[in-house]
Amino acid sequence: MKKLLSSSLPLPRRRLLAGVAAAAAAGASVPARAQTPKQPGVRDSGTPHKIVYQLNRADEAYREAIFNSISALLKKYVDDISITVVVWGPGIHLLAKAPQRPVSRLHQQRVRSMAQSYGIKFIACGNTMHSLGWTPEDMLDFAAVEEVGAATIMELQEQGYAYLAW
Repeated sequence: MKKLLSSSLPLPRRRLLAGVAAAAAAGASVPARAQTPKQPGVRDSGTPHKIVYQLNRADEAYREAIFNSISALLKKYVDDISITVVVWGPGIHLLAKAPQRPVSRLHQQRVRSMAQSYGIKFIACGNTMHSLGWTPEDMLDFAAVEEVGAATIMELQEQGYAYLAW
């Protein structure tokens, strides 16, 4: 029956079917390596957890709540987490060498310790700084500056960072 079907087809069609059959046979012998699309919110094993905090208020209780949350994450994940804090609005005074709003010495020491001992990144909003007439030299030495704090948060989310606003 196979011979009957083959011979009854026109020559170009027989060649096409023979090519398809050969390709299918060759493909069947190669193990499949299809890429599984990454699910949103699922991280690759071996990569650290990533979180970005928004800090945009000046009151001490608010800052203390964020610091306590960061401490809890460091305790739980140790070296398996990347933490960034984007600071703008009234919160920017936390990162200033000479804040114009009250910032306790303890909070500035705590932020410095988080940056230097645990690698937490603190990013100051350049727009907020500009509105205060500040330059990068007015900020604590470990603070990075980005032009737009909100854009920085968005870009970090696009890189897989979870976003936490208080």
